[in-house]
Amino acid sequence: MKTAPPIGVQIPKILLPRPGVDLHKWAVIACDQFTSEPEYWQAVADLVGDAPSTYHMILPEVYLERPDEAERIQAIRRHMQAYLDQDLFAEHEGIILVERAAMGRTRHGVMLALDLERYDYTRGSTSLIRASEGTILERIPPRVRIRAGAPLETPHILVLIDDPGRTVIEPLVAARGSLRQLYDFDLMLGSGHLSGYLVDGQGLEEGVLNALQTLADPAVFADKYHLEPGLSPLLFAMGDGNHSLATAKAIWEQLKPQVGGALAHDHPARFALVEVENIHDEGLEFEPILRVLFDVREDVAAALYAFYGTRARLVTCTDAAEMTALVDGQGGEQHLFGIVTPQGCQVATVSDPPSNLPVGTLQHFLDAWGPRGGFSKIDYVHGVDVTLHLGIQPGRLGFYLPAIAKSALFKTVIVDGALPRKTFSMGEAKEKRFYMEARRIA
Repeated sequence: MKTAPPIGVQIPKILLPRPGVDLHKWAVIACDQFTSEPEYWQAVADLVGDAPSTYHMILPEVYLERPDEAERIQAIRRHMQAYLDQDLFAEHEGIILVERAAMGRTRHGVMLALDLERYDYTRGSTSLIRASEGTILERIPPRVRIRAGAPLETPHILVLIDDPGRTVIEPLVAARGSLRQLYDFDLMLGSGHLSGYLVDGQGLEEGVLNALQTLADPAVFADKYHLEPGLSPLLFAMGDGNHSLATAKAIWEQLKPQVGGALAHDHPARFALVEVENIHDEGLEFEPILRVLFDVREDVAAALYAFYGTRARLVTCTDAAEMTALVDGQGGEQHLFGIVTPQGCQVATVSDPPSNLPVGTLQHFLDAWGPRGGFSKIDYVHGVDVTLHLGIQPGRLGFYLPAIAKSALFKTVIVDGALPRKTFSMGEAKEKRFYMEARRIA
């Protein structure tokens, strides 16, 4: 397989279902979506049934830590091996141009395999591939249990490049009419449409690699972000699926001593299949990741005042629209976030905040309140409607946050390190990446 070590990229061999497989049932949404809405995943199960599907190759996080978790993981491996034994897949070597339409927006990406040796998710990393948000370490072991020993990976990982000149992906979009279409279908449960095109022409492929090489050039990198010369370039920043990439990294670190020698250079587990998207794509929107607390045992106002003292102030809103307007319209040196309770909506204001972003100010409070017994569980959700629906239920709280500007992401990660965990989402839940492609990793 063709690799480009300076930019940590491999041209992948991608497995896609052969003609005859119902792709509407085959592709399912990322496992970390709808984690507080088991009815969504039941609808997926009912729709898929026993048909070939990536649903049978993943473990939705709504089912984590349940008594049947180990049984589900074993079933995942059985299905993967069965699909291989049944010759369900056709292999395509090359870049795939992906077109995703959802909620009135269309965005584009390319499927590439990234070198895990060039990825470091720790805060302050200077690696070529970096986490854009803090990594929740306790979320890695369950994913390791799923990936360890699995013959295939099927990714929901989205990785970002900062390409204002539109030199990497957009030339493929312009040439789309000359590319061979590999798939084109409607996604399940109202999640839009997905198309894929094989980029196997030498000229177009080389164009992608050369453009990435230019973006990674240290001089170009320093000039773009007005940095001192000599800093290590950031080429790929995580968008979605950081914990899945961190899991792949953990598995590779376990395997590396066993593989050793020349085999380690192109061992399939050294690489991870991802979709790369340009942060400047007009179809790509950043949405805030919101919070919902469960089994809340203390009054949130009392807890907030106890934590932030006179720096905190709470006001009651007439409705959710007023709450979101105040939070979205904030400016200055104070941080605002909304609170959804069974009694209604409020807005909290914190002066002299401890973080650069409102999400960090909120998370700083929650990280102290939870271990002290204020609540039993936190979930990270997408969309104000879901937050309102869950937050007004007895024993729960929802928190509303503003979105960050996507144009500020790369410079923030370069200068300040990773953002607070679960800061942003690339689109709403139904816009998330669907599992479609697969790749051998063993």
